[in-house]
Amino acid sequence: MKMRLRFLSTLLVLALGGCVAVRSEKIAPVAPSASTESSAAPASILDRLYFGRTIPGGGEVSDAQWAAFLAEVVTPRFPAGLTAWHADGQWRNATGTITREPCTVLELIHPDDGALDRAVAEIIAEYRRRFGQESVLRVRARVDAQFQG
Repeated sequence: MKMRLRFLSTLLVLALGGCVAVRSEKIAPVAPSASTESSAAPASILDRLYFGRTIPGGGEVSDAQWAAFLAEVVTPRFPAGLTAWHADGQWRNATGTITREPCTVLELIHPDDGALDRAVAEIIAEYRRRFGQESVLRVRARVDAQFQG
C-alpha cells in the first residue's frame, strides 16, 4: 500500500509538472501591434448591462416587449450600434435566496462622454420603470476598441 501511494504521488507530481510546463510555453506576452501603438484614437467606454427578464409579481419580459424596448429606448440613444444576447443568470437577493432567471445582456461601446453616460442611465431607469425591476447590473470599463480591416 505504501509503495502504491508513493507511486501515485510521484505520478501526480509529474503530471502536474507537465501541465505547468505546457501552460508556460503556450502563454507568451503579446507585443502591441504597430497600429495599436500609433493609434491616436481615444479610449472608449464599454457598458455591459444585464437586464433580468422575470417581472416581479409574475410573468416575463417577452421577446416582443424586449424588441419594443430596444427600438423605443435604446436605439434612439445609440443609433451607431449595439450588441444584445439572451443569457441565463442567477443572483442572490437581500434575503440570501438564489434567484435564477433569463436575462438579456446589452453591450454598448461608445466615447467617454457625459451625455452618453446619462443616456445609459436613462436606459436603465426606463427598463426598471417599465418592467418593475429592482435593478439592472451595469459593468463599465475603459477599452481600446477599433474596427479592423
